[in-house]
Amino acid sequence: MSARIPVHLTANFERNLQDIERFLTDADAAYAFDQLLDDLLGTVLPNLERFPNMGRSFMARRIGSVEVSQAIEGLRSKLGDGELREYLLPDYLLLYAHLGEVVYLLSIRHHRQLSFDFAQLWNTGHH
Repeated sequence: MSARIPVHLTANFERNLQDIERFLTDADAAYAFDQLLDDLLGTVLPNLERFPNMGRSFMARRIGSVEVSQAIEGLRSKLGDGELREYLLPDYLLLYAHLGEVVYLLSIRHHRQLSFDFAQLWNTGHH
């Protein structure tokens, strides 16, 4: 059996979960939030503990502008030797950082929500 590494939830990730819960409750779909929690606890966290690089590399995306190129370079400098990766679920996209021997869950979004707010992610740190 391979060694497991710790997976930490950031404050931003926890806020995202609260936003998703409100969204689903308002849509009379609170059961979907329970299913998300079951998926996170039963599948996503155990997978990332064993296979932290399983998600798609966020940095491997095609760069379509100078602005995006500059933003990616800024992210690379903040990550150092770490990696920024995406974990896809049927209705959600999870963004996480693999830094050293720890995985930090940075953000989770329902497919109907807006893109990730990188400025907010890095202003609050990754602990």
